[in-house]
Amino acid sequence: MTAPKTAGPAPDAARLHDAALAYLARFAATEASLRRVLARRVARWARAAEAEHGAEHAAEGTRAALAAVDGVVARLAAAGAVDDAAFAASRARSLTRRGKSRLAAAAHLAAKGVDAETAARALKTEPAGELAAALALAARRRIGPFRAGEAPDPAGTRRELGILARAGFPRAVAKEALRLDRAEAELLLETMRRG
Repeated sequence: MTAPKTAGPAPDAARLHDAALAYLARFAATEASLRRVLARRVARWARAAEAEHGAEHAAEGTRAALAAVDGVVARLAAAGAVDDAAFAASRARSLTRRGKSRLAAAAHLAAKGVDAETAARALKTEPAGELAAALALAARRRIGPFRAGEAPDPAGTRRELGILARAGFPRAVAKEALRLDRAEAELLLETMRRG
């Protein structure tokens, strides 16, 4: 039988830096998400320390560790290990290729801790980019130019427009995506994948 794990000393800047590097080696992250990961690590230590040594010891160690978190994140950002703009650009391209609208991509980036200005710069695309994203969704859902069979009746067209609207695409983009023939749509998708 193994002995229960002890809390150990409070996480200091060096231990938090090592933990941050280990995390960044596995995952792309923003400054905000890295800060959350390190804060969760400190909180785990605090729970164990409180159970082992009491609330006062845990609170003292937590204050010092949380103060070190900001310094670690700032140091990694200055070194270029954490770059919100690069993260946003990469994630925006990926989301667009998967058929996410600009609106959905902006919400995703905001949830990851990317500020609105950085997200807007990453999402600046010409209307053809938004159209290509709508076509990627249409291909995945087998609607519009990718539907099997004949063109739908008006109720079917409204249903397809609704699918694209709920995904966050503007009505004009959704109508254009549904209007294209399959060859044009595939050409646009191929252009998006290459470029």
